[in-house]
Amino acid sequence: QVQLVESGGGPVQAGGSLRLSCAASGGTFSSDAMGMGWFRQAPGEEREFVAAISWSSSNTNYADSVKGRFTISRDNAKNTVYLQMNSLKPEDTAVYYCAAGQPRSYYNRLFDYWGQGTQVTVSS
Repeated sequence: QVQLVESGGGPVQAGGSLRLSCAASGGTFSSDAMGMGWFRQAPGEEREFVAAISWSSSNTNYADSVKGRFTISRDNAKNTVYLQMNSLKPEDTAVYYCAAGQPRSYYNRLFDYWGQGTQVTVSS
């Protein structure tokens, strides 16, 4: 069983930046070459895809709403995936969830493991 723990959320003003981290442990995270992703859920809304990355970092996938502002990256030596969020907008306010899945998860957006989430609040 893979465990995922997010960190780095908090309050920020519009136009600011935050960097989220997700530390993975347990299971077969390393040997399975897992794809990793970030999702978010705003109050009263469904969870939506934000970004994903392949094991080798050679492939990334972004939601249109965050392209050019957010960057996903990973450090496999540290079993950690990051989400650098720049030019934040009030509509980015949500709970952000880290996810891990099969190698192809980075493009089919289907994930098997989820973290507990970290709150990001962007004020205008």
